[in-house]
Amino acid sequence: MIAGAPDPVAGSQDPPPAGVWNVANALTLVRIALVPVFVWLFFLDGTGWRLAAFAVFAIASITDKIDGDIARARGLVTDFGKIADPIADKALTGGALVSLSVMGELWWWVTAAIMVREIGVTVLRFVVIRRGVIPASKGGKLKTMLQVIAIGLYILPGPLDPLRWVTMGAAVVVTVVTGADYVVRAWRLGGASDGTPDGWAAGPRPPRS
Repeated sequence: MIAGAPDPVAGSQDPPPAGVWNVANALTLVRIALVPVFVWLFFLDGTGWRLAAFAVFAIASITDKIDGDIARARGLVTDFGKIADPIADKALTGGALVSLSVMGELWWWVTAAIMVREIGVTVLRFVVIRRGVIPASKGGKLKTMLQVIAIGLYILPGPLDPLRWVTMGAAVVVTVVTGADYVVRAWRLGGASDGTPDGWAAGPRPPRS
């Protein structure tokens, strides 16, 4: 080997895995910590407190975008982040929706529909992760954006009801549709990993009902 030449073996080694304590995971933990702060502010009486709750919700929602971008750009994706990030998202969304329903400002069926979908997809993601990763779809990103905007409109004081109803209605529809799409893609992923393209695991097919 020529003196001073780079070692091809050493150069081909993968970079060391990112540590748990990094800026992306720190932002995720901040988002989790902001959930009880938001709930506390939300239940305080007065327009000023409601605006403060909106500000906390907005900041927490922004960290959801920032931490993912930082993790991917700087190679800071960790197993802890993969688990903590969806938990933080569901805690923030769930805390806001349940708070609104408790105050009688949002129908409980809306909260139930969104949370069943969100928790169900999160559980399904962990179930199928050993077989592969299902990439985020454009519909999923639209769903997140609509949920954040709709919840934000409900948190804000003022006569915004028509806009609230339309935005939340769109959020519910996209949430349910993308949830069904995720189940189908997870089904196909499971079938493909077993060599059965129609989605059924290897073995006898169940009888048609």
